[in-house]
Amino acid sequence: MFDADTPFHSGELAAQERVGVKGLAARVAPFIRDHMPDQHRAFYQAQPFLVAASSDEQGRVWATIIEGEEGFIGSPDSRTLTLATKIDPQDPLSEAILAGTDIGVVGIELATRRRNRFSGRTRPIKDGFAIDIRQTFGNCPKYINEREWWRVAATTAADATASAQLNSEQIARIGSADTLFIGSGRQGSEEAMSNGYDASHRGGESGFVRVVGPQRLRIPDYTGNNFFNTIGNLLEDPRVGLLFVDFATGGLLHVTGRAKVEWDPEEARDPSILRVIDVEIDAVVDRPAALSLRWSAEAAAMTKLTVTDKVVEAEGIASFYLVPTNGQALPSFRAGQHLPIALDIPGHSAHVRRTYSLSGSVANPHYRISVKREADGIGSQFLHDEVHVGDVIEAKLPAGDFVLPDDDKPLVFVSAGVGLTPMLAMLHEASVDENDRPVWYVHAARNGRTHAFGSEVDQLIAANPNATRQIFFSAPESTDHLGQTFDAQGRITAADLLSLRAGPDAHYMLCGPLEFMTGLKNGLEAAGVAADQIKYETFGA
Repeated sequence: MFDADTPFHSGELAAQERVGVKGLAARVAPFIRDHMPDQHRAFYQAQPFLVAASSDEQGRVWATIIEGEEGFIGSPDSRTLTLATKIDPQDPLSEAILAGTDIGVVGIELATRRRNRFSGRTRPIKDGFAIDIRQTFGNCPKYINEREWWRVAATTAADATASAQLNSEQIARIGSADTLFIGSGRQGSEEAMSNGYDASHRGGESGFVRVVGPQRLRIPDYTGNNFFNTIGNLLEDPRVGLLFVDFATGGLLHVTGRAKVEWDPEEARDPSILRVIDVEIDAVVDRPAALSLRWSAEAAAMTKLTVTDKVVEAEGIASFYLVPTNGQALPSFRAGQHLPIALDIPGHSAHVRRTYSLSGSVANPHYRISVKREADGIGSQFLHDEVHVGDVIEAKLPAGDFVLPDDDKPLVFVSAGVGLTPMLAMLHEASVDENDRPVWYVHAARNGRTHAFGSEVDQLIAANPNATRQIFFSAPESTDHLGQTFDAQGRITAADLLSLRAGPDAHYMLCGPLEFMTGLKNGLEAAGVAADQIKYETFGA
């Protein structure tokens, strides 16, 4: 288990406090594990590559991609991955990884925008190397540009070139990139869980990384999960590694240097840019056609969707009904997935990208997203105030792995506030399943004014003899009637969920604010519910 109250180190905590999210570390700590649940183990074993970060013999930090043949990643237990592969000697991390070193890894599935991160330590094994995991956590899909991959016949890699600065061709490549991987690290007290390296993804519009000169880059930092793993590392150790991938040719451009975090940069004139990572380059390694993997040269195309209806569902929550502008059928989605959209908002130099859970039935001929208006939400305020019937929104394919489990075990849907959106889609799907599994829909709202989709839920519950609802109001009003519009006063607790007696095989699906889910997750696990039976999705930054 973790040897401190939080798995975050002092640099990450300082960054969190600086931006006003002091206390976040304690709330999210239960979602950072020292092992992988089965869902994450299966995810890694299905990947054709991993992105890794560590340091070489000279102490320089690099980021790289490790690939292998189909099925090259194994998971003999929840704390270990094995990689049956060889690493190109021209890779700047080859010697360190094979000898044994601290490492940070991000597994990323560009086609579906799924990703997961962990840190650990490598050790050599007969057919490659193993990674003993130190800590692991899921990651949000923001700013990932989707790409499909394929593999070409392996050939002898071209010779790598090394230099102290970027040449004109490399500058042009970075200037058109929409994806970047970044590696950072730190070493604290001995055996601290936060020791080691972190590999992370950065994405944006083409050219989002600004090339100031042959030895200087500026990387914008957008809103994220507020963990500040990368920035926290850089506050304590400025060494950084960058990786730019030529998706069409398999080429890798490795950059190592020293970074400085600018909290109030000139780029902040664009409201979507919160900070900038300024990088002074020390060395460059260019490896043409280093990989057998190839990806579609361009990010997945955006689809234009027309708003056919806009419905106020509750105070501060509105639904948008969307159909393809070209009149074609919508791509299918799985209940629980989200829709990535891009908004062209005046005053922003690039699209404002957001993801909203699809709240309607998979059988509908339209998509429905239901959005809560946030006080500081650039995207949500624009949708509420400026987007109307007849307007067009750009979107990518639905994505996400927080989906209805594919079995017949009991389901307990638990949500708070606008966290009900994926649960509502799952309730729709569970209501038409042919099996007879029990379903509980448990939701918390402040009162009837803020409770969305009450009538729709009641209709679905009434139509399914195996479904039961439990609606909690924390501050009911005189117009709210116990036993009619809501079932209990107060907040949902783990004891409430255990009292349902769903059984040891039940799936607990949680969605809501971090504090809400942390309490429920801790309480359920303390009562003996297996961690793999608890799945969750957060919302908000």
